[in-house]
Amino acid sequence: MTDNVSLVSGVAQRYASALLELAEEKGVIADVERDLGKVEGFLNESTDLDRLVKSPAFSVEEQLAALVALLDKAGISGLAANFVKLTAKNRRLFVLPGMIKAFKAQLAEKRGEETAEVVSAAPLSDEHVAALKEALAASRGKSVNVAASVDPALIGGLVVKVGSRMIDTSLRTKLNSLKFAMKEVG
Repeated sequence: MTDNVSLVSGVAQRYASALLELAEEKGVIADVERDLGKVEGFLNESTDLDRLVKSPAFSVEEQLAALVALLDKAGISGLAANFVKLTAKNRRLFVLPGMIKAFKAQLAEKRGEETAEVVSAAPLSDEHVAALKEALAASRGKSVNVAASVDPALIGGLVVKVGSRMIDTSLRTKLNSLKFAMKEVG
């Protein structure tokens, strides 16, 4: 299983590196970043699209036709659209979410930024995200982007991952710690 994960990760890194290099060469980094963000949003919002991307049951032609329609309707063209189509033609569409994540990480590293993955029990307001960015930037000494997601199972609090550090202030973790402490006592 680990070999498969590292293989997929390696493919995502290579495709992302090639895309970043080409985007720099053509001077369209901002366009590619924006368009890949849209594609990532579509993947996160639509279970049908996620199934289309990850399922080997669909043929290349079916995947390509659906993606071309989506890209056209969303107004995504140029290098990002060609990149998505290329991944479909090469039967690497199932790695697309990892490629997008790797592209963003490589771009952030190039800019001297870090990305913090923040999981909360409820969606964060813009004010909370701004305050979190400011606090993380002050502690890390560089600009920090926040990739927020929601997991209601946390009950409350946050789980923040920046680089190799993780800070878990979720109510679920605190309750689990209390449960284990009570078992030791009793």
